[in-house]
Amino acid sequence: MPPAEDSSVNSTTTRKQRKRFKRKVSIKVKRIAEKTKKRKEKANVTPLVTKYWLQRYDLFSKYDVGIKLDEEGWFSVTPEVIAACQAGRCAGAGVVIDAFAGVGGNAIQFAKVCSRVIAVEIDPEKVALAIHNAKIYGVEDCIDFIVGDFFQLAPFLKGDVVFLSPPWGGPSYKARQDFTLDLLKPKDGHSLFQAAQAITPNVIMYLPRNVDVLQVSELSWLSSPPLDIEVEENYVRGRSKGITVYFGDIAFQ
Repeated sequence: MPPAEDSSVNSTTTRKQRKRFKRKVSIKVKRIAEKTKKRKEKANVTPLVTKYWLQRYDLFSKYDVGIKLDEEGWFSVTPEVIAACQAGRCAGAGVVIDAFAGVGGNAIQFAKVCSRVIAVEIDPEKVALAIHNAKIYGVEDCIDFIVGDFFQLAPFLKGDVVFLSPPWGGPSYKARQDFTLDLLKPKDGHSLFQAAQAITPNVIMYLPRNVDVLQVSELSWLSSPPLDIEVEENYVRGRSKGITVYFGDIAFQ
């Protein structure tokens, strides 16, 4: 006569099998949800920004955590590795003013290494996105977001560094052989630099890779004596993305 089966062993085995089955189902559901989410995200990406969506992790390494961008944000946000490099130059600075904050890419990186960031953006919808993105990176308490026009606010702002990344006019800037400062928006580069210089001589400008560097270097002569200047070409994955120009004490002498 065969020995009786141990019911406790069978019960334990059954529980393990159920747990294993539930775990497999949970993983499968999660994967399906992730694929569905990505399909929906891609479906909402317009043809204009499709190639930028493919570079989303270069723009925000935490993109999958819930980063949000509007259409303009896709092609105007500074790639994260470049923004981090620009912020690193200001490490330990008291207050950094981000004059055209957009969806918050640069402000987030400045907030990681500086005491305070004043992020100015004229579009309230972009400010809402920037606040959301700053929360994802855990730096929202280090940033003062202001909805307004930098040129109107500049006389009342105080800071140690001013960061300028004004609109380049959209992706069409690439078609120009030489990008001149008068093509910047909402005002030309000279007016922009003078507004920033009235706050502090320590200015950072992020400009198109095809910008007229000689023209940019002449901005240093708007100060007396002329400001120190450093021009840095920025790359992501071996591709040139833009030019960063440092003025004042943050330029390597």
